[in-house]
Amino acid sequence: MTHLAPASAPLTYAESGVDTEAGDKAVELMKEAVARTHGPEVLGGVGGFAGLFDASALKDYRRPLLASSTDGVGTKIVIARQMDVHDTIGQDLVAMVVDDIVVCGAKPLVMTDYIACGKVVPERIADIVRGIALGCEMAGTALVGGETAEHPGVMDPEDYDVAGAAIGVVEADALLGAERVREGDAVVAMASSGLHSNGYSLVRRVASHAGWSLDDHMADLGRTVGEELLEPTRIYAQLCVDLAASTPGLRAFSHVTGGGLAANVARVIPRGMAATVARDAWDLPAVFSLVQSAGAVPWNDLESTLNMGVGMVAIVAPDEADALLAASAAAGVPAWTLGEIVADDGRVTGPDTVRGAKGVDGGAVLLSGAYRA
Repeated sequence: MTHLAPASAPLTYAESGVDTEAGDKAVELMKEAVARTHGPEVLGGVGGFAGLFDASALKDYRRPLLASSTDGVGTKIVIARQMDVHDTIGQDLVAMVVDDIVVCGAKPLVMTDYIACGKVVPERIADIVRGIALGCEMAGTALVGGETAEHPGVMDPEDYDVAGAAIGVVEADALLGAERVREGDAVVAMASSGLHSNGYSLVRRVASHAGWSLDDHMADLGRTVGEELLEPTRIYAQLCVDLAASTPGLRAFSHVTGGGLAANVARVIPRGMAATVARDAWDLPAVFSLVQSAGAVPWNDLESTLNMGVGMVAIVAPDEADALLAASAAAGVPAWTLGEIVADDGRVTGPDTVRGAKGVDGGAVLLSGAYRA
């Protein structure tokens, strides 16, 4: 039998690295922000074992379809940690989750979050959740639950990661997608707010290679590198929900995330058709050209990694394109026409052609021209 030496002092959970009192303090600091996302449909408030949402309104649907999504924000968190700014990363999280839901025409109803960290610093956790709550307010989504997990010995004290999940609803006969797309439809771009939350492994590698400091002021950007890299992801959810309700000729949305503009648009194009994208239809935001030049990044690699200034794409009947452009502009989101839907015989190939991306056996995107700097 092995005889273990007694501990010199009593061993506690706190001594092991988990501070439950700090977690309770974080909840107190965030409660007000979370409560602002709650309408009368949310029951029980903050602190229950499960979030409760009154789904009685779904009885009015003829055939309600639930839409779900889950995501994180990737290595953009490294920038937040380096700058010690944590109240914007939550908006990125909400955008990455709810804007995947609205592409099918669904209204995001509820969201939950999960934060894993090496050490609970109540003020930092509260800042993160306040950002999530603000994003949920912007999206018209209730933040009904969350979890903060302290992982000493697994994560360093300053490390953390965030993830979230949301559920929305859409009437079955209002479902948007490739099945609705028709030849001659207009392809409309909605501007991104910057890099959003994808491609940061490449961007951070370029910044390191170029010797950029997050405090460096870039004249082309009009602000510091850190401020540009931490710009929150634009949330399109409320605008897209409104457009889906007011635009009978709306066919599909595409949320431009990992994989870039062409690969994500190709996911909502049916076989036998292609979306044309004219690169000279918009001015390329400075951050993208700076990343390309500083890292000598091949343009096709840049395009397949970053959003290139387009965060959401709408495909709409040509006679309703102007109204959609005006509605987007009125909501504060610049929009412009990228191209149109054309017939595709499958014979056009090359670096300017993307087909059937992300496992979807669909249509194609045909890129043409050069970006305007």
